[in-house]
Formats: sequence, structure tokens, C-alpha cells
Amino acid sequence: MVKIGDKVNLGEFPLLLAPMEDVSDPPFRALCKEQGCDMMYTEFISVEGLIRDAHKSVQKLDIYDYERPVGIQIFGANHDSMMRAAEIVEEAQPEVLDINYGCPVKKVVCKMAGAGILQDIDKMVKLTDDVVKSTNLPVTVKTRLGWDENTQYIEEVAERLQDVGIKALSIHGRTRKQMYKGEADWTLIGKIKENPRIHIPIFGNGDIDSPQKAKLYRERYGVDGIMIGRASIGNPWIFREIKHYFATGEILPPPTIHERVNAARQHLKHSIEWKGEKLGILEMRRHYTNYFRGFRNVKPFRMQLVTNHDPVTLYGILDEIEDYYSTVGI
Repeated sequence: MVKIGDKVNLGEFPLLLAPMEDVSDPPFRALCKEQGCDMMYTEFISVEGLIRDAHKSVQKLDIYDYERPVGIQIFGANHDSMMRAAEIVEEAQPEVLDINYGCPVKKVVCKMAGAGILQDIDKMVKLTDDVVKSTNLPVTVKTRLGWDENTQYIEEVAERLQDVGIKALSIHGRTRKQMYKGEADWTLIGKIKENPRIHIPIFGNGDIDSPQKAKLYRERYGVDGIMIGRASIGNPWIFREIKHYFATGEILPPPTIHERVNAARQHLKHSIEWKGEKLGILEMRRHYTNYFRGFRNVKPFRMQLVTNHDPVTLYGILDEIEDYYSTVGI
């Protein structure tokens, strides 16, 4: 049984939704939860925005009972800001507070936040220690193997972060230099699991895009659970597919056209409810391509979806998509 701290019980082998900016918001998390995701994380939240009460940062604290257990993820590099933000996060009552030490994008890294802190392991450890002492929530960390191929100190990092009190560690099998290119290397993740000093859960992340690969990496590297990111975008069914394969050894058929359209419809509805009509419709546009990826002759439908502003019209277009592809096939 995998547990984060004393109270967060995730079952035998949890599947986690990775925190993804502009993706893992409440509307998307609802879909993933329905499909069997065991634990989810918010989009990462800037501690500087949080302590300054910036609307976009504060809104990301929104969590709902149906999606529990859920972790709120923060990023930053200033000790005082991180500690103050930890107190704010605790008031939102998630199950877990997660620190992002893995985001590779330049605007985060240049401030020594996200993966930028991989250039200063001592600072990473001290910052984590401060956060752990600032909250009653279990603190977890998501990070990468290292800054580049010459600084893959993740084994040392795992031990030192455990020593200052984190309750779980999620590791993306790439360096910051790699960004999202090349193949994720889980070898060091497996070595951490073999380390007799390590007793906290270790979750592997990177390139899990099929039930077969999930099973292979579970068995090969001995991780306590798997965190899934990009492969879930437009495909929340990956969680149920992996669980079914674990249980039966069988591959589920792909989601039907009805399931795909219904997911897009539900996503749109919740997006409007959460963000308001204008922003909800606008930010939903990035998801349509993923829900209908690979459909023949889908471009005219997609163009209508990304140019219309009226909810009733958009739901009508989704109905047309379902009617059309139910007849001609995907």
C-alpha cells in the first residue's frame, strides 16, 4: 500500500496526473478522475503571485471534494516567499503540498526556480527544509535527473530531500538540458528504488504513453507509482486503460466517438463554469485538436470550434462531429 505521510492512502500502485501549466485545471482533472486517476496535482503556482494575491495564482488553489486526494504545486526560489505561500496553500486544504523543481522553461529557470535550482542542490535542500517546517501538510517534490548529463545528482538529492522531511518524490527521467526531447531515462529512478536508505514513495514520470509501457516500467524499475503528463492530454482514458491492463492483461478498445465528444463537451462546460464564458471558451480551444486527433477530414470542424464564441453554437458543432463520425467512422 502506497502512502504519502500518515493519512494519504493511494492504494497498491497509484497512477498520478502530472501538474501541467494550462492543462491540469479543475475541468481537466475532473475527466481524469472519472477515468481512474488516483491522485492529481494543480497547475504549478507562482509563490510570488500567491503572496501578492494575484487572481490567476489564487484561482489555481481551487480544488473540489470529488477530485481528492489532490496536491497543490508551488514554485519559487525565495525562502520567505516559499514559506508564506506554504501557509496560504495549507488554508486551501489539499492533501499534499508539492514543490516544483522540474519545470524547464526559461522564464522559470532564469529565476533559479523550477529546474533552475538543480544548479544549486544545497539551496534546493535548504528551501525544502524551510517549506517542510512551515506547514502541517505532507510535502512532496517533483524534479528531474539533474541540470545536464554531467550533473545527474538525483540519488544524492533523493536522500537529502528525504532527510529534511519530504514524504514522496516524483522524478522525470530527463535533465533540464533535454527539456522534453529524446527518450526519458528511468535507470537512475530504478537505482533510487534499490537504495536501502530510501523509504518514501518514488514515482516515475516521462514517456508513459501506453498500458504496455506502464507495465514494463513498473516491473523493470520497481517504482511505487507512475505519473502521467503529456500522454493524458486529450486522452484521460489512459488511466482506465492502464488499470485494466494491469488487472487483466488485455488492451481496452479505444474510446468511442461518443466518449470523445462527450469528454470535449464536459470539458467545455466545466471550463465555462470555472473561468467564465469568454475565457472558458478561449482556453478550451487548445484541447480540441487533442480530443479529435487522427480523425479524417476533421479540420473544418476544428476551425469552427476555434472561431466560434457562443456556447450553444459550440455544443451544436460537437453534436455534428458525433453524428458525422458515428456514420462515416473515425
